[in-house]
This record gives sequence, C-alpha cells and structure tokens, in this order.
Amino acid sequence: MSDVANTARRPFANPWLLVPLAIFLALAGLFLARIGHDPAVLPSPLIGQEAPAFVLPPLAGLTRDGEPVGGFSDADLKRGGGTLVNVFASWCVPCREEHPVLMQLANQKGVTLLGLNHKDEVENARRFLGGLGNPYSKVGVDPSGRTSLDFGVYGVPETFAIDAGGRIVGKHVGALTLADAQELLRKAAGTP
Repeated sequence: MSDVANTARRPFANPWLLVPLAIFLALAGLFLARIGHDPAVLPSPLIGQEAPAFVLPPLAGLTRDGEPVGGFSDADLKRGGGTLVNVFASWCVPCREEHPVLMQLANQKGVTLLGLNHKDEVENARRFLGGLGNPYSKVGVDPSGRTSLDFGVYGVPETFAIDAGGRIVGKHVGALTLADAQELLRKAAGTP
C-alpha cells in the first residue's frame, strides 16, 4: 500500500474553509428573520416632526373641474383637518397601480389629497393625470427632488399623513391599498 493511503485524513484540517459557510449561514439567518417585516412600513425620523418648509410650483396646464390646479407649500399642510401628501411620477409603475385608490379617496368627503410630482417631465405628468384622472386638490412639481429628499422619500410612490398642525404622523412606502389609505387618514385625523 502507498503511504498516502495509510495517512489518516483529519476532517476540517483547515478551519478557514468554514468561514464562507459561517458567513452564508449568518446572512441566511438575517434574511429569515426579516421575512415577516413589511417593507411598506419603513421607519422615518420625521414621524412626529413638523413637515419640512417648502414651496412647490403648480403643474402647468393642469385643471380639475375646469379650474387650474395650484401648487402648494408647507403652509397648506396646516389648514384644517388631516392631509395626505402622495409622492408620484408618471414613469412609476406602482403609481399607476395605486391610482384607482387615490381616485376613490378624492371622492370621499373631508379628504385632502395633495400630489407631489417627483423628478418628472411636466408634459408626462400632465398626460399621466389627464389619462387616469386627477385625484389631487393641488399638485406641486419637484423637478430636482429637493423637497422629496427633505421628506425622506426613498422612492415613489410614498404617501405621508399630515395632521392639522402640519406634523408628519404616518408614512407608507409603495402602492396604497384602500386599507393603507384609511389607516393613514385615521392617523392624519388623530383618531386611534
């Protein structure tokens, strides 16, 4: 017999070979722990804080019920009851998915829905709302994304619940369902 056959092999002779396996198992454990986490509920440091100061110009040429639709500012968030600010763009596929929900909200009495058009071409945004309907009482244009950044927007669509004092009290990331919207409205109105 050869000397190689007589040499006893030690399993795990090189412990460094186990490092990739350990890294893989740690990442798999982290992934499994996060599976139940709802990605639409992202923590925001702005919850409970006053909305940032901003002034957004209107989407040129947009009308609703034959009247021009104006832009808005942070001052509009402090008037009366709660408000929902929906960040959208014409190029956003989930924005198209949530649009029927926004149209339903627009028909509900007492709902103030403002649209923040994020990094979009004016003509595309106008065509988007013209084709699908305009659920917003006001639409502000944010071509540089500066105001969106001040709100802490991760991506579109995102919707913020603003209470009567102008404080951000809720945030939803992704396409809204009617249940999501009703929850944000409850938060904006200050009801449990």
